[in-house]
Amino acid sequence: MADAREHVLDGSRGSIVVREWPGRDRPRCLALVIHGYGEHAGRYAELADVLVEHGAAVFGPDHVGHGRSAGERVVIEDFEDVVADVHAVAALARAAHPDVPVVMVGHSMGGLIAARYAQLHGDGLAALVLSGPVIGDWELPRRLLALDEIPDTPISPAALSRDPGVGAAYVADPLVWHGPMKRPTVEAFARMLDTVSKGGDIGGLPLLWLHGADDRLVPLAGSRVGIEELRGGEAPHAEHIYPEARHEVFNETNKADVFADLVHFLDGVFAR
Repeated sequence: MADAREHVLDGSRGSIVVREWPGRDRPRCLALVIHGYGEHAGRYAELADVLVEHGAAVFGPDHVGHGRSAGERVVIEDFEDVVADVHAVAALARAAHPDVPVVMVGHSMGGLIAARYAQLHGDGLAALVLSGPVIGDWELPRRLLALDEIPDTPISPAALSRDPGVGAAYVADPLVWHGPMKRPTVEAFARMLDTVSKGGDIGGLPLLWLHGADDRLVPLAGSRVGIEELRGGEAPHAEHIYPEARHEVFNETNKADVFADLVHFLDGVFAR
């Protein structure tokens, strides 16, 4: 497993902890890994290993209210602040490795953040990878905001992967949030979904979409709406929908295939 080190940045709403998996002295790309709701960048160590093995230096921030970063747990009042924090992480990575192309990999809520980042700063990216992204027609915020009180219903570990070990590790992880969603965050989700939907496509930026066909947390059909809105008319793009896979395709029983598809896509990007 690749060695990791930590940086602390001043974020939009407090300190942000960033994990770095450095890789070689002269990486072929910088990979920014943008984690999902309620979790943290440390859960992406295996993905980081794969990326490092294929020449990347990897950086992954814990978002405000998540992991080791500051803030009330899982409270995000404005996703634009998180996008700004990610931009600061990109600057950190570029300072360490000037003139190296940057790839962004966003999972779930991280896919929403990465999509918005690409709309605002896509000219600074070489490729965008979205895994089970919260974009398009995601109905959960509408359903929760219609209630007087958000129910205390945490994410089911079984919804993450067919591998029971993934769910067990998730339950035992003290940096994972195991409580209910909080209204300010749900409201922020609703606003940013609308913003990204209306924010325009990403032009010629290469896009890879990865999704589990049995994803019950972020259903495939709703994300497809967002993918179609994001894709530029001339943008190279690829998609892989994995039969029976659940939400976390990088942690699924067929993750070797997922990693191979990711590496193949990046090889194509850098061969252009």
